[in-house]
Amino acid sequence: MCKVAFLGLGVMGYPMAGHLVAAGHEVSVWNRTTAVTTRWGAEYDGTACGTVEDAVAGADFVMMCVGRDADVLDVAGRAVPAMRSGAVLVDHTTASDGCAKEVGALCAAAGLGFVDAPISGGEAGAVNGQLTVMCGGDSKHFDAAKPVIDAYAKAVKRMGPVGAGQLTKMVNQICIAGLLQGLSEAVNFAQAAGLDMDDVVDAIGKGAAQSWQMDNRASTMAKGEYDFGFAVDWMRKDLGIVLETAKTLGLDMPVTELVDGYYADVQDMGGERWDTSSLLARLKSAG
Repeated sequence: MCKVAFLGLGVMGYPMAGHLVAAGHEVSVWNRTTAVTTRWGAEYDGTACGTVEDAVAGADFVMMCVGRDADVLDVAGRAVPAMRSGAVLVDHTTASDGCAKEVGALCAAAGLGFVDAPISGGEAGAVNGQLTVMCGGDSKHFDAAKPVIDAYAKAVKRMGPVGAGQLTKMVNQICIAGLLQGLSEAVNFAQAAGLDMDDVVDAIGKGAAQSWQMDNRASTMAKGEYDFGFAVDWMRKDLGIVLETAKTLGLDMPVTELVDGYYADVQDMGGERWDTSSLLARLKSAG
């Protein structure tokens, strides 16, 4: 069992930090919004801290799950000087690979380990401790951190050096974006043809069309339910990172660019916080 700090108690970080407590670790937490930190401290047997520095003091591992590159650099900039020598910083934020490399260099200069470890599985995966974690970093630091990450993950894999975890998460988001547009068109087609979507999924859901999104979102999409899950705002942030990275690689991403534009339409409809499956709402509004 280790002393672990968790920085960032959003919809993902809040339950993830709770799983660390359940696994028997000594956990301290910090969140930018103090009320959230206080609420977590009242719910779990851990230490709620008012500053980043207090949370990371003496920790063996510091886990971080914040918003964007700028947030990662800001929080890491405060955490690293206060961490003990030899500790490992694990960043679960979905960020750019360039950001990961910058934080990795900062940690190396301070005698710390670093693993970029973006996550997939959504809020339900965080709550149920069933996240998929894609990691980049030195194998020594990954091997040390993996047993801690296991507290909230069903799959943890090292993909290569620092930055490789973030690149793998980009692949993940490319796949999801294209799949959700296809599923939205399929649901729209089925309903226009007078089919019951639950019956359709029963018929095709064990064949080549099967996906996590079909299993978990087709039914709610058919009902027009989007007030949950992974927000459109965050998907647009992720796809922005993908498209910027693709430019540096000299790649054409026509489908990803198209779907990113469709998500912009959903935002214009007031769906900034709707689940990413809300691409169907755009089709309905256009039809």
